Amino acid sequence: MIDNKNIPDHWKVVKVGDYVISVKGKKPKQISPVKTNEFSVPYVNIKAFEKNVIDEYTDGVGCVLCNDGDFLMVWDGSRSGYVGKAVKGALGSTLVKLKFPNLDINYAYYFLQSKYIEINTRAKGVGIPHVDPNLLWNYKLPIPSLPEQLAIVSRIEELLSDLENGKQQLQTAQRQLKIYRQSLLKWAFEGKLTNKDVKDGVLPFDWRWVKIEDIATVGTGATPLKSKKEYYKDGEIAWVTSGALNDTFVKEATDYVTVKALKETNLTIYPKQTLLLAMYGEGKTRGKCSELLIEAATNQAIAAIHFKNHDARLKPFLKYFLLKNYYDIRRLSSGGVQPNLNLGIVKKTLFPCPSFEEQKLIIDELDSKLTVCDKIEETITQSLKQAETLKQSILKGAFEGKLV
Repeated sequence: MIDNKNIPDHWKVVKVGDYVISVKGKKPKQISPVKTNEFSVPYVNIKAFEKNVIDEYTDGVGCVLCNDGDFLMVWDGSRSGYVGKAVKGALGSTLVKLKFPNLDINYAYYFLQSKYIEINTRAKGVGIPHVDPNLLWNYKLPIPSLPEQLAIVSRIEELLSDLENGKQQLQTAQRQLKIYRQSLLKWAFEGKLTNKDVKDGVLPFDWRWVKIEDIATVGTGATPLKSKKEYYKDGEIAWVTSGALNDTFVKEATDYVTVKALKETNLTIYPKQTLLLAMYGEGKTRGKCSELLIEAATNQAIAAIHFKNHDARLKPFLKYFLLKNYYDIRRLSSGGVQPNLNLGIVKKTLFPCPSFEEQKLIIDELDSKLTVCDKIEETITQSLKQAETLKQSILKGAFEGKLV
């Protein structure tokens, strides 16, 4: 809320709910995925609003229409409270059109932007959250003269433009850092970090190609039936699913299963330092590699690579190889909507293997350089967070009269 003491005396202050005209969108009775003579009005759903991608059309009958000059707020969903400029078309049911009579549209737009974080974090509802009207409509809206509104908007846009340029530079550095990481790992497994004269596509003379199954044991796990409570109740055996592999190390269990589940299913307890590879999963999970710091069983979506009957000195080098090969392994996978790896692919994956002495040199070099990368990444991430904080500070100051 805005404290009246913080704003100029000649500014008017009203409640948003007493000043705004709001119209919630409606879902059309008929929608077409292609534009036709009958269905020619773009349906402004969340995708159209946020990404300017129109992929549905309606006849416009009974719809709430919006124009390019309007602005909208997401009313329902994880982005509730987010405001943006409208796309011309029929307004979707999760969106609200807002108008502020006799107020510069951009002034109103930036005012609501300044409230987004609070509105979003205080959204109401079980399941799908929605904007809390009691919060939104009771905000105090400061109204200066129209020339002051325009001056404030101009100053906001100037400051936010500078801020956005800084963010873009940080994001560019972030992308370049990612490319450099990948390049380091690529050079490491081509032998270029420790050999000066290595031809592209040719391993150093003392390196050899081996399959993962030749240097380690590869297994998997299972998911005990959830309907059998005796498989989970009072379980003492750590059990890990692929979602835990987004971190470099697995330090705790996803769940716990019982000895009965271990005996009656295909579960195997894997030792500490086992490498875990996600064979399938949504988003970025598939192909992720992590390392167990606890003894644990896994589900069937994970390939467990351990060295119980093999030379464990290979583990650090293989782990770096799997991290490097993340995108390559994903491309090797097969399937439809959610393509998967399988144990056969993992076992047959070829792995370039130098001597243990050279492996250690490469690992030391990677540890050193990637640690620096991690620190730079941390600094960039922190700076991006600070940029968002600064944006909110700029907007807050704007509506306290501090920019004019």
